[in-house]
Amino acid sequence: MAGKSQEAPGNSRRIAHSSISVIVVNCNSGDLLVGCIDALAKQTFPVREIIVVDNASIDSSLAHLEERIQSLKVVRLNHNSGFAAANNLAAELAADSEWIALLNPDAFPQPAWLESLMRAADAFPDYSCFASRMIQAKQPTLLDGAGDAYHVSGRVWRRGYGMPADGHFGTREEVFSACAAAALYRRSAIEAAGGFDEDFFCYLEDVDLGFRLRLAGYRCLYVPDAVVYHVGSATTGKDSDFAVYHGHRNLVWTYVKNMPGPLFWLYLPAHVAANIAGIAWYALRNRWRIILRAKWDAIKGLRQMWRKRKDIQARRAVSAWAIRNAMEKGWPRRRR
Repeated sequence: MAGKSQEAPGNSRRIAHSSISVIVVNCNSGDLLVGCIDALAKQTFPVREIIVVDNASIDSSLAHLEERIQSLKVVRLNHNSGFAAANNLAAELAADSEWIALLNPDAFPQPAWLESLMRAADAFPDYSCFASRMIQAKQPTLLDGAGDAYHVSGRVWRRGYGMPADGHFGTREEVFSACAAAALYRRSAIEAAGGFDEDFFCYLEDVDLGFRLRLAGYRCLYVPDAVVYHVGSATTGKDSDFAVYHGHRNLVWTYVKNMPGPLFWLYLPAHVAANIAGIAWYALRNRWRIILRAKWDAIKGLRQMWRKRKDIQARRAVSAWAIRNAMEKGWPRRRR
């Protein structure tokens, strides 16, 4: 992984004229969505628009929402399209904005969140993706994440998850990718990378996008003063069957699609071992049905993922070893 980043001279006039659309994908988030929108209304940096894409919620989370902030636009879908497809739709609607900020409805940004991200974007023009400092909303002394790490075996985790927030991860530095629960992207970079993979539905779709951004030559910076309090899996449930299925299926697809050729074969035994370990972990906890279904469906989707891989690798703009340098090696330290 690259070391600490050196700040370039800023241009406050360029910051002031940058346009941002904030995208929030909602599905039965209840009062959490209201708290998220209220936090966005208090941002010190002007937001061009807030786009809420609702995946067919049946609760009251959208009630009177548009009355809370003038720049809010609500897109109501008649079915649950998933996190990936909903974000792609919103990104198309935000075509006039230079920057897109993604925020989960259970994430509550501090007032300077967007300003901190935009100042980093101005100071580090070589980066096109920016990760937030996420704090656990229910245990605010603990980190929820400081950017995503990708292991050569295909394992993924949020850096610093569960560690004391005080005194850890307080420096700007390059990370593999950003957790899309609270992140800033240059819209043109998302477009060049092809957006989110809608076959993923949700879980690890942000890592997959981050991987493709790296393959295309884009970089991601962690911004420690861009602080967000995050509940996490508020509607899907932490370690629920839904989360286990999509996370472990998509873990395989992310590796197959994106790992450059020399690294693919070099680390394939480690990837297989990581999957076997995951199956054993859940089987020992009597959850073997859901983990086996996740891996079986991952295998059934390999032909389609391999077709995508051919196109992704044909457009790769950086060397395989540059990608390897951005990954974690050795024993995986923290789960996502």
